[in-house]
Amino acid sequence: MTYDRLVCANCAAPVTEGRCPVCRASRERLQQQAGGIFAQLSPAMLVALMIVLIAVGLLLHQAS
Repeated sequence: MTYDRLVCANCAAPVTEGRCPVCRASRERLQQQAGGIFAQLSPAMLVALMIVLIAVGLLLHQAS
């Protein structure tokens, strides 16, 4: 379940709106949990990583 569907028990509003301190704290905590190692990389860095992985795969395929 994504946090955009969660309802705050404190103010009964969607957590994504952040109407009360409880909503804002929950939203922040959920956003931090959702971010993994790839969430911190820029899109350009992800494209560069994919290009490197494809190149390594092609080199290994040619070597065998």
